[in-house]
Amino acid sequence: MSTIDQDRAKYLRTRRSFLTDFGKAAIGLGVTSTLRDFRLINAALAQGNGPFAFPDYKALICVFMSGGNDSNNLIVPRNPEAHANYASIRQNLTIPLANLLPISPMNSDGNDYGFHPSCQGLANMFDAGKAAVMFNVGPLLFPTTRIQYQKKTIALPPQLFSHSDQVTHWQTSLPDQPPRNGWGGRIADYLHPMQDQLLNDPAERAKIALCTSIAGANTFEVGATIQQYHVSTSGAVTMAGTGGAAGSSTKNRENTIRAIAQNPQHNLQAGAFGTIIDDAMATGALLNSAIAPTAAANYFTTAFPAGSFGDQMKMVARIIAARDTLKIKRQIFFVTFGSYDTHTSQVGVNDDPLTGTHAGLLSQLSRGIEALSAAMNQLGGAALQNSVVGFTASDFGRTFPTNGQGSDHGWGSHHILFGGNGNPTSGALRGKRTYGTFPVLQVNGPDDTSTGRWIPTTSVDEYSATLAKWFGVDSAHLPVVFPNLGRFANPDLGFMNT
Repeated sequence: MSTIDQDRAKYLRTRRSFLTDFGKAAIGLGVTSTLRDFRLINAALAQGNGPFAFPDYKALICVFMSGGNDSNNLIVPRNPEAHANYASIRQNLTIPLANLLPISPMNSDGNDYGFHPSCQGLANMFDAGKAAVMFNVGPLLFPTTRIQYQKKTIALPPQLFSHSDQVTHWQTSLPDQPPRNGWGGRIADYLHPMQDQLLNDPAERAKIALCTSIAGANTFEVGATIQQYHVSTSGAVTMAGTGGAAGSSTKNRENTIRAIAQNPQHNLQAGAFGTIIDDAMATGALLNSAIAPTAAANYFTTAFPAGSFGDQMKMVARIIAARDTLKIKRQIFFVTFGSYDTHTSQVGVNDDPLTGTHAGLLSQLSRGIEALSAAMNQLGGAALQNSVVGFTASDFGRTFPTNGQGSDHGWGSHHILFGGNGNPTSGALRGKRTYGTFPVLQVNGPDDTSTGRWIPTTSVDEYSATLAKWFGVDSAHLPVVFPNLGRFANPDLGFMNT
């Protein structure tokens, strides 16, 4: 291989690595807008209905509870007989009947339910029609019964009960394939070109990528062509040494020109690096400028809870407030917090189930979601509330029986859907309802693997596809985003008005 060929090969390897690592962290649209899949563009534009395919704004928020949330205490049956059975197995983890926050679903499966007493905000939203509960959802390859599980007559997601594997399964919705991208990223691949491909004026096109993470790198938002844009709880990430100061882009251009002059054989590499850095700084500066009006600590009339989760949810609200400046019509956000891996210290001092690690985490979850709902109302009233929907996800549920100090790795779990304006017919979310099937709370019962791990009765595919359909993925393309969806009976679970 000649010296020139060696240099070219080295350049391609270096540039590819640079694009991957730096692009995910900062550039947003800087590079990925030039790498769009034209087949997806053509498919998207074919279903467009005018000069702008999205006349409205929609945001989808993934709240990932890292470590595996014990959803057996998030929502608990209140019927006296059912609660007595629950208490006999949960023992020191039991939330007393008198302390549960009653909810009154518009639908009924014959049970009364209550939220954990730390979740007053969620209970308020549920009763207002702005939250719903999805029972017993988890990764599956096919609908699975207890008999099939025990006799091993059906394929199962690999490495069940493993944190890393189950996180990947939730975020990709492809347990039987290598984790190349996430289902949020695949939605972005399909929908992002629809935002601005038909707009002739570049100034009116989206200024940041469709996927925004407030929690660093994640699999959920990895697309084939569209990469996630990372933002900290303080704003856009700026490059060390630049500080986002005025003139830094010009300074970088000068450094690039100098590099080209000193190393003419590497001019392609230097030029590419310089362009990427410039685009990154310009995007970061634009975003920080756009969110500046909401910087005051008391800007939002309902305070977000102190801590990582509250800070992340507040940044989501600030970016949504800047949606018009950023020219963005569809946004997928990713936030996460833990530690939900409550093998120990799940309850408080003297085995108090109303305090301790889990109670504190659920309090943050509830108050953060309620504050976001209030922020949407403050920013745009019922119309904006109806444009923003969130959902929870987690590694897995946890075992129903206590292990003495907490609970162990499980499988199926209950999750929260939130958003909408509370109207059951015109609201985005059909709230004040429960969806799915609540498991029989019995060890070695019909819904248990054998040790109090619930076999999911709803797949992640069905849960996710219902959200994707509301977000704008048409029925013809849902199987592209969720290749395993056809294995399940309910591609639309009915909790969204589409």
